[in-house]
Amino acid sequence: MKASETKPVVLFDGICNLCNATVQFIIRHDPQGRIRFAALQSAAGQQLLAHFALPQENFDTFVLAENGQCYTRSTAALRVLRHFPGGWPLLYGLVVIPRPLRDFCYNLLARRRYAWFGKQAECMLPTPELRERFLA
Repeated sequence: MKASETKPVVLFDGICNLCNATVQFIIRHDPQGRIRFAALQSAAGQQLLAHFALPQENFDTFVLAENGQCYTRSTAALRVLRHFPGGWPLLYGLVVIPRPLRDFCYNLLARRRYAWFGKQAECMLPTPELRERFLA
């Protein structure tokens, strides 16, 4: 997996129920399949984290690798919305809210996501139809 990959890649916590629901949301709203995925715990996820000098053992952030750049937390989430059809890209306008404030809210949710949404014993397995969108 190269950081210069042309398709955006979302890195997510593979055992987090909220994160897996977010991946399912992205899949539903990205019918052209432009966005690819890798669990933070996977070899591809670890390789991208290392490339962008991000911690490889702390899985409390949402990461978007796009056009050789890396975005995390609320900025990553907002940038993902720009890839969806319809009115979703309008929500990217929330980027005008100062990042420390956006990330404060993001971090509150991230710290409590296991307690509120639970976690799985292992990373989700994509269906055969979706397998090509997931990096190993």
